[in-house]
This record gives sequence, structure tokens and C-alpha cells, in this order.
Amino acid sequence: MQKRKLGKSNLEVTALGFGCMGMSYGYGPPADRKESIAVIRAAVERGVTFFDTAEVYGPFTNEELVGEALAPFRDRVVIASKFGFDIEGSRGLDSRPEHIRKVADASLKRLRTDVIDLFYQHRVDPKVPIEEVAGAVKDLIREGKVKHLGLSEAGAKTIRRAHAVQPVTAVQSEYSLWTRDPEAEILPTCEELGIGFVPWSPLGQGFLTGKVDPSMTFDTSSDLRATFPRFTPAARKANRPVLDLLASAAKRKNTTPAQIALAWLLAQKPWIVPIPGTRKLERLDENLGTLTVELTPDDLREVERAFAKLTVQGARLSEQHMQLIDR
Repeated sequence: MQKRKLGKSNLEVTALGFGCMGMSYGYGPPADRKESIAVIRAAVERGVTFFDTAEVYGPFTNEELVGEALAPFRDRVVIASKFGFDIEGSRGLDSRPEHIRKVADASLKRLRTDVIDLFYQHRVDPKVPIEEVAGAVKDLIREGKVKHLGLSEAGAKTIRRAHAVQPVTAVQSEYSLWTRDPEAEILPTCEELGIGFVPWSPLGQGFLTGKVDPSMTFDTSSDLRATFPRFTPAARKANRPVLDLLASAAKRKNTTPAQIALAWLLAQKPWIVPIPGTRKLERLDENLGTLTVELTPDDLREVERAFAKLTVQGARLSEQHMQLIDR
């Protein structure tokens, strides 16, 4: 299994990680627990070492699932989780140092471990200076409860300010062929500071696999995509050329659109580690099959040329979600 280092840190993980959120939250009702555990353990058996969760997924149930699934393999895997939401109150975001500490202790119990390998601030809290957040995680690192600090959907200035207090090991933001926001500022900042980058939704919340058609409906009570402008039937129809581009490249390389989408991300930088998620064993195997797909400089130029002629329709998240993004 190919390995990558997250930036200049000593945190080495598999080139593809595993995003666990969708098993419990965000894409319809939770999956069967036993089946989910079996898929996570199958990922470990296939060599995957990097697993991503958060207290807010569920809430809490995804961390419990991941903790149970990975307990037998704890010494072989890297677990990332996240803090930053006031789940039991009504404050929305909460990255006060005392809250971070409380979340860390609760997450450790749910994850059945004595240390969280990578602890992300899930969303930047404008009410708490990022220096205080980084300082709180620095204290947890000193105490041995956390190994590395991460930031999710943080802007370049915030990343720099945090990094000055406690080196940031990884930044996580949505990034894929059709969501290119990090390219302008975030990726250059990560490169300059030696920070790894972890794209979430590397398959465009399923759209880039080619399995989401315009007629598909999303459960408004449990599927986030029901509120995302990019997933209206009209937007899905308008964005069909993105899939055609992937399908054309996949045909040339004798692979699948999903594998082209992941291979494209892996080819961008050697310190980028996508975390596709799935509930199905065959999709796990398809994702991991990406590691045998090599996109040449000519292949990448061809994809870029084709993509430059397209306009992606619809915002990537709902306005409510976009308000939480540090820009």
C-alpha cells in the first residue's frame, strides 16, 4: 500500500484514507452497524491506515462505530477526529479551550483509545482566537492525549496564525475535480508551511462516481445533499459534462470515473491524502484500485483542458453550511 507523509510532519499514512462519516450520518439513514464494522475492518486488512471521524457525526455514533471497528488494530492505524461544535447547547460553534478539553476526553472514550492521532478544529470559531485553539491542542499534545493538530475549512491567515503557536500537521477542506476552491490560497499556504492536505468529499459527495443521476431523490431528514444547490435535479443535469469528462478519461485508461477523480487528486501534490468514504465493500475495492492508475502529465493536461471549458452549476454547500467556512 502506497504511503504518504502529511507535509513535513512525521505522520505517515496510506495514500488513500477512509472517511467514515457516511456510515452514520449525512447520506441517508445510518448503515447497518455490523456491516459498517466489517467494511472498516476490510479496509484495515487491505492496508488502509488512516480513518477519519468526528464527534458531530451522528452525533457521537460515528466515533463509537470507529472505536469498536478499529479497537483490535489500534496499533496499526491513525485515527483523526474533530472538535468545535456545541452539540448539546445552542451556541453553534464552540472552540473555547475548556470545551476542546472536554471533547477530547469524551472522544477518547468513544474511540476506545488513549490518544487521538490527529485532532482537527472542525470549523473555525470566530469568537475564539485561533491562537487559543492551537494552544489548547498544544496542551493536549503535551499531556499525550493528542499527537497532531489539524484544521478543517480554515482560511490561509488562520492557518498561519495557528501554525505559529502549534505546527499544523494537516488541513482538511472539500477538494475534488469540481470543487477547486483550495487551489488559490490554501494549497500554496500548505506547501509553503509544510502542511499536509486532506480532501474531504474527493468524489463530490458521490456525484463524480457517475452513480448520482438527475432523477435520484435525497431524504430531506437525513441526506445533506437535499439542501446543497449543486444537487438540485437541474444542477445535476447541467453538471453532466463533468461526468462525461471523467468517463472519457476512464475509457482511455481502462478504469472508472471514480478512480480517475481520485487519481487526479493524488497527482496534484505528493502530500495530498484523499479520504473517500463508502458503505460497500465493492466501492472500497474500487477506490483502492485507484492506486494502480497512473495519470501521465499528458493525461492531466487533457483533463485540465476539458475542465477549463466547463462551468460547474450550483454552490458546493447550502448557504447555512457556507457561513461556517473561514474565508
